[in-house]
Amino acid sequence: MARKQHTPEEKAQLVLEALRGERTINEIASSNNIHPNMLSKWKRDAESNLYTLFQDNAAKERREKKAHEEELQELYAQIGKLTTQNEWLKKNLVSELSVPERRLLVDMDAIDLPVSTQAELLGLNRSGLYYKPVSKSEDDLIIKLHIDKIYTAHPEYGYRRICWYLNEKDHIPINRKAVLRHMREMGIQAVYPRQNTSKAAPGNPIYPYLLKNLLITRPDQVWSIDITYIPIKTDWLYLVAIIDWFSRYVLDWRISDSMEIDFVLDVSHSALRHGTPEIMNSDQGSHFTSPKYTRIFLEAGAKISMDHRGRAYDNIFIERLWRSVKYEDIYPKAYDTPRDARIGIHNYMKHYNCERPHSSLGYKTPKDVYEDRP
Repeated sequence: MARKQHTPEEKAQLVLEALRGERTINEIASSNNIHPNMLSKWKRDAESNLYTLFQDNAAKERREKKAHEEELQELYAQIGKLTTQNEWLKKNLVSELSVPERRLLVDMDAIDLPVSTQAELLGLNRSGLYYKPVSKSEDDLIIKLHIDKIYTAHPEYGYRRICWYLNEKDHIPINRKAVLRHMREMGIQAVYPRQNTSKAAPGNPIYPYLLKNLLITRPDQVWSIDITYIPIKTDWLYLVAIIDWFSRYVLDWRISDSMEIDFVLDVSHSALRHGTPEIMNSDQGSHFTSPKYTRIFLEAGAKISMDHRGRAYDNIFIERLWRSVKYEDIYPKAYDTPRDARIGIHNYMKHYNCERPHSSLGYKTPKDVYEDRP
């Protein structure tokens, strides 16, 4: 049988996975129908050509620096021609350029024009020019870990009850406003019906919930997708997974350090290598109402289903997966780094699919049930 021809984008994804080291070359090659030697060659080619990327970046930085210097010289020349500097700047630069664009015009090393003067002329707050992003504090990470544990055990708790729990049970002094801020950063909210709250992105269609009273009798009848918060020692991550309802088989998963939509699109394309669901279910979050996401499954021939607002239990099987992942792997192991988390969660998902028996499946594994079809 002829091997599949991979696009440059697919090759790049496979090489990135090989570089991450979460699976062996043989495992990646086998699951993607390519020869291990070919994947090894792609990996070597990528590694040997990485320097050209940095060469190109260095040349780009030099060009940008030169253009920046020329722009500054032009700015100084214009200022010198005008009798009222502030009037010219407010009329032209301040009114037409955004704050980030004006900040780019500031030369922090200029000798003849102090930073304070540049800030005044450009209508900028001088303190903002010296701002450096603050790293995530250890206290915030600990608080988020406690919130995640409470929420995983009691997803029906809102920020008020979680605040009470943190103060009274975990002895962490914190107010409701701070708890709400942390929960928003984590992308979580209490599970109960609401009226017109937490809307999807404007303009994105909401699809009806198709699973009520539906009898699930076979693999690929219904899949679900969801995102959960993953605490690690020095940071936090987000885990997205797609699960088959009938077999509980985790079709694919990805970890990201941000909530950008790319990792959701990647896992969706990858899961479709296993098959196509009749129904693809999700919540009404902005990732899953985005046409970029829904188009993937609609074009594959699936129907889109979305939970009722605020009802995570409509997606109960993937909620159970999150509880298993966290209580059996993430909390006990307390991963130090993103790489540790990726490798550990990869090993757990393999165990969950191929070795961990499920009582609801007659003590078979999800892989056995998913692959045992007519």
